[in-house]
Amino acid sequence: MSEALKLISLPLFPLGTVLYPGGLLPLRIFEVRYLDMIGKCHKTGAPFGVVALTEGSEVRRRDEAQTGDGFAHETFSAVGTLATITELVVPQPGLMMIRCVGTQRFEISRQEKLKHGLWIADVSQLEDDQRVSIPDDLQKTAAALGKLIKNLQERELPADQMPVLPPYQMDDCGWVANRWCELLPMPVELKQRLMALDNPLLRLELVSDILDRTGISL
Repeated sequence: MSEALKLISLPLFPLGTVLYPGGLLPLRIFEVRYLDMIGKCHKTGAPFGVVALTEGSEVRRRDEAQTGDGFAHETFSAVGTLATITELVVPQPGLMMIRCVGTQRFEISRQEKLKHGLWIADVSQLEDDQRVSIPDDLQKTAAALGKLIKNLQERELPADQMPVLPPYQMDDCGWVANRWCELLPMPVELKQRLMALDNPLLRLELVSDILDRTGISL
């Protein structure tokens, strides 16, 4: 196993969702703490980190108790995903519309909140999922995803409205599991636990169980 690549002072974007490697994330940026950060990341091609909130809200709010720095407490998961900006539009001053793609998972070793509310962290990148072929007993889960993607394509949705990005790796456990995790209406805590798993086959097995329990036809 190679030594993990470390990133120092990675800017973080705590959200009420979970970004998976290979996943698509559209964002509307209007808070001062993120406008400058996103602009710099886009200019330099640098990633930022998406982490799932465990306490607090996506938009910074005043703390009615007026404790600490005067803003509501924010906490987030220690495992997140790097996001790379693929599109950025500025429809008006103080507003950015961006599209990002998830790349690699990371784990936080140190975090710090700057004066204007932006979080930064030192992180170690986690290894990519090993490519694992889908076993026979889980082929139906992959086939159902393929059918869903085909149905979306037949609706002739614009490319920027498709929830799943090509290339479609229908023979890979990790890719199929990740796409189902994005599409299924699951609690953020469950999405986070599944994303943090280092075994893509186990992740797909758990997703298949969820599909069975929710009555989704495979």
